[in-house]
Amino acid sequence: MGNPPKIKLYLVDDDAVFLKSLEIDFTSTPYFEVVSFQTGEECLAALDEKPDIIILDYLLDGLNPLAMNGIQTLDGIKAKDDNIPVIMLSGQDRIQVAVDCMHHKAFDYIVKSETAFLRIERTIADILKIKKMKSQLEWYMDRM
Repeated sequence: MGNPPKIKLYLVDDDAVFLKSLEIDFTSTPYFEVVSFQTGEECLAALDEKPDIIILDYLLDGLNPLAMNGIQTLDGIKAKDDNIPVIMLSGQDRIQVAVDCMHHKAFDYIVKSETAFLRIERTIADILKIKKMKSQLEWYMDRM
Protein backbone atom coordinates (compact mmCIF):
# COMPACT_ATOMS: atom_id res chain seq x y z
CA MET A 1 0.00 0.00 0.00
CA GLY A 2 1.41 3.40 -0.96
CA ASN A 3 1.35 6.59 0.99
CA PRO A 4 -1.77 8.75 0.67
CA PRO A 5 -1.36 11.80 -1.56
CA LYS A 6 -0.04 14.88 0.18
CA ILE A 7 -2.33 17.81 0.87
CA LYS A 8 -1.33 20.73 -1.35
CA LEU A 9 -1.26 23.72 0.95
CA TYR A 10 -0.76 27.31 -0.22
CA LEU A 11 0.54 29.77 2.36
CA VAL A 12 0.10 33.46 1.52
CA ASP A 13 1.59 36.08 3.87
CA ASP A 14 3.73 39.17 3.38
CA ASP A 15 5.34 38.70 6.81
CA ALA A 16 8.42 36.67 5.84
CA VAL A 17 9.14 35.50 9.39
CA PHE A 18 5.59 34.26 10.03
CA LEU A 19 5.46 32.68 6.56
CA LYS A 20 8.74 30.80 7.16
CA SER A 21 7.49 29.67 10.58
CA LEU A 22 4.34 28.21 9.00
CA GLU A 23 6.41 26.56 6.26
CA ILE A 24 8.63 24.87 8.85
CA ASP A 25 5.65 23.73 10.90
CA PHE A 26 3.86 22.18 7.92
CA THR A 27 6.88 20.69 6.15
CA SER A 28 7.92 18.94 9.35
CA THR A 29 5.05 16.51 8.77
CA PRO A 30 4.81 14.09 5.84
CA TYR A 31 1.23 15.09 5.02
CA PHE A 32 1.67 18.43 3.29
CA GLU A 33 3.12 19.77 0.08
CA VAL A 34 3.66 23.44 0.89
CA VAL A 35 3.88 26.30 -1.60
CA SER A 36 4.44 29.80 -0.24
CA PHE A 37 3.64 33.22 -1.68
CA GLN A 38 4.20 36.73 -0.39
CA THR A 39 1.46 38.37 -2.49
CA GLY A 40 -2.10 37.61 -3.44
CA GLU A 41 -1.23 38.13 -7.09
CA GLU A 42 1.34 35.30 -6.95
CA CYS A 43 -1.20 32.99 -5.31
CA LEU A 44 -3.89 33.73 -7.89
CA ALA A 45 -1.42 33.12 -10.73
CA ALA A 46 -0.73 29.64 -9.31
CA LEU A 47 -4.34 28.49 -8.77
CA ASP A 48 -4.17 26.26 -11.85
CA GLU A 49 -1.97 23.94 -9.75
CA LYS A 50 -5.13 23.08 -7.74
CA PRO A 51 -4.30 23.64 -4.08
CA ASP A 52 -6.35 21.68 -1.56
CA ILE A 53 -6.33 24.42 1.09
CA ILE A 54 -5.13 28.04 1.19
CA ILE A 55 -4.02 29.89 4.31
CA LEU A 56 -4.22 33.61 3.55
CA ASP A 57 -3.20 36.75 5.45
CA TYR A 58 -5.91 39.39 5.76
CA LEU A 59 -3.83 42.51 5.05
CA LEU A 60 -0.98 41.59 2.66
CA ASP A 61 0.28 45.17 2.54
CA GLY A 62 3.82 44.80 3.91
CA LEU A 63 5.70 44.49 0.62
CA ASN A 64 3.62 46.81 -1.52
CA PRO A 65 0.82 49.02 -0.20
CA LEU A 66 -0.78 48.91 -3.68
CA ALA A 67 -0.86 45.09 -3.81
CA MET A 68 -4.07 43.13 -3.46
CA ASN A 69 -5.20 42.71 0.12
CA GLY A 70 -6.39 39.42 1.58
CA ILE A 71 -10.09 40.02 0.91
CA GLN A 72 -9.41 40.88 -2.74
CA THR A 73 -7.29 37.74 -3.01
CA LEU A 74 -10.01 35.67 -1.31
CA ASP A 75 -12.58 37.01 -3.78
CA GLY A 76 -10.24 36.12 -6.67
CA ILE A 77 -9.77 32.59 -5.35
CA LYS A 78 -13.51 32.07 -4.92
CA ALA A 79 -14.20 33.47 -8.40
CA LYS A 80 -11.80 30.94 -9.89
CA ASP A 81 -12.77 27.94 -7.73
CA ASP A 82 -15.42 28.31 -5.04
CA ASN A 83 -14.56 24.86 -3.62
CA ILE A 84 -11.07 25.74 -2.36
CA PRO A 85 -11.26 26.22 1.41
CA VAL A 86 -9.48 29.37 2.55
CA ILE A 87 -8.39 29.97 6.12
CA MET A 88 -7.87 33.66 6.81
CA LEU A 89 -5.17 34.85 9.23
CA SER A 90 -4.68 38.24 10.78
CA GLY A 91 -2.91 39.93 13.62
CA GLN A 92 -6.13 41.89 14.18
CA ASP A 93 -8.39 40.46 16.86
CA ARG A 94 -11.49 42.39 15.80
CA ILE A 95 -14.89 40.84 15.28
CA GLN A 96 -15.57 43.02 12.22
CA VAL A 97 -12.50 41.60 10.46
CA ALA A 98 -13.70 38.05 11.17
CA VAL A 99 -17.21 38.87 9.94
CA ASP A 100 -15.77 40.45 6.79
CA CYS A 101 -13.73 37.31 6.05
CA MET A 102 -16.68 35.00 6.60
CA HIS A 103 -18.92 37.21 4.46
CA HIS A 104 -16.42 36.72 1.62
CA LYS A 105 -16.65 32.91 1.99
CA ALA A 106 -13.58 32.16 4.10
CA PHE A 107 -13.78 28.76 5.81
CA ASP A 108 -12.41 30.17 9.06
CA TYR A 109 -10.68 33.19 10.57
CA ILE A 110 -7.72 32.73 12.90
CA VAL A 111 -5.87 35.42 14.84
CA LYS A 112 -2.08 35.22 14.60
CA SER A 113 -0.86 34.22 18.03
CA GLU A 114 1.29 31.64 19.77
CA THR A 115 -1.55 29.11 19.38
CA ALA A 116 -2.38 29.91 15.74
CA PHE A 117 -0.65 26.83 14.33
CA LEU A 118 -2.65 24.49 16.58
CA ARG A 119 -5.88 26.19 15.56
CA ILE A 120 -4.90 25.96 11.89
CA GLU A 121 -4.22 22.23 12.33
CA ARG A 122 -7.67 21.71 13.86
CA THR A 123 -9.32 23.70 11.07
CA ILE A 124 -7.50 21.66 8.42
CA ALA A 125 -8.68 18.48 10.14
CA ASP A 126 -12.25 19.83 9.98
CA ILE A 127 -11.86 20.64 6.28
CA LEU A 128 -10.59 17.14 5.56
CA LYS A 129 -13.49 15.55 7.50
CA ILE A 130 -16.00 17.62 5.54
CA LYS A 131 -14.36 16.69 2.22
CA LYS A 132 -14.45 13.00 3.18
CA MET A 133 -18.13 13.21 4.15
CA LYS A 134 -18.99 14.98 0.88
CA SER A 135 -17.11 12.33 -1.09
CA GLN A 136 -18.92 9.52 0.76
CA LEU A 137 -22.26 11.22 0.24
CA GLU A 138 -21.58 11.65 -3.49
CA TRP A 139 -20.59 7.98 -3.73
CA TYR A 140 -23.80 6.97 -1.98
CA MET A 141 -26.00 9.29 -4.06
CA ASP A 142 -24.48 7.98 -7.30
CA ARG A 143 -25.61 4.47 -6.37
CA MET A 144 -29.24 5.39 -5.69
